[in-house]
Amino acid sequence: MSFHITHRTRYRYKSNVVTGYSEARLLPRDQPDQAVRSATLEVRPTPSDVREHRDYFGNRVTFFSVHEPHDELEVTAVSEVDVVHGDPPFNLLGPSWDEAVHHLRSDEAPDLLEAREFRLDSPLVRRSAALADYARPSFPPNRPLVECVVDLSNRVHTDFVYDPTATTIGTRIDELLALRRGVCQDFAHVMIGCLRSLGLAARYTSGYLETHPPPGQPRQVGADASHAWVGVLVPDVGWVDVDPTNDVLVSDRHTTLAWGRDFTDVTPLKGVVFAGGGAQELSVEVDVVRA
Repeated sequence: MSFHITHRTRYRYKSNVVTGYSEARLLPRDQPDQAVRSATLEVRPTPSDVREHRDYFGNRVTFFSVHEPHDELEVTAVSEVDVVHGDPPFNLLGPSWDEAVHHLRSDEAPDLLEAREFRLDSPLVRRSAALADYARPSFPPNRPLVECVVDLSNRVHTDFVYDPTATTIGTRIDELLALRRGVCQDFAHVMIGCLRSLGLAARYTSGYLETHPPPGQPRQVGADASHAWVGVLVPDVGWVDVDPTNDVLVSDRHTTLAWGRDFTDVTPLKGVVFAGGGAQELSVEVDVVRA
């Protein structure tokens, strides 16, 4: 699949901002199943300084600063991306989940050593006995890890209600487990917490999903939103990605932006402002169009 993606973020401030410093993770990354043909970031007002680098996880990061009075900041990322996903990895089920935990603890293969940090706690995902207990029905002894992950995704999708009003970025994972409501970010955090609580390596991926309007209704420009899903390392197979919000394996309708331990590592846009600002109004529009 080929996609044209526009992601526009607009801040409106109550009073003029004199200086602002921002960091964006809005440009997709190249990887074996994804080729970025072009990706640009437009900022208004025109920034005084723009720099790009790769962060610890290899994500593209753009730093920019604006040093003129402004009461509105608009950041627009425009990308052209080709996505190719092969067949789901059920023909390569890999080890059982018990064996995967053993490999992650003791095997010194480079990919497994690198994955070990994704077994640990992170700012928004803390391991717990409650998360392990929730996950355990999907993980009977000797069951292939991929089957376990797919089953857990199905249970999260079934047990949790999609509700954009129920949570905030600061909602703790223990609260999410009790609340059983939230958005894609929350579903991904809960599933990652479950996997890590069992000793597995799981990472958080941000990106986009091509969406379709209800039958008979026109597609709404800007109606799409940024999305989140989960990757789990399957020894001898690689990273397998699953989308618990929609209960599907990640396909060629998913476009990857960045990955990390949790949302804090891949926040699309963050920054600080000085000498003004006050109350602010935020609006975000995302448009994913099949080319």
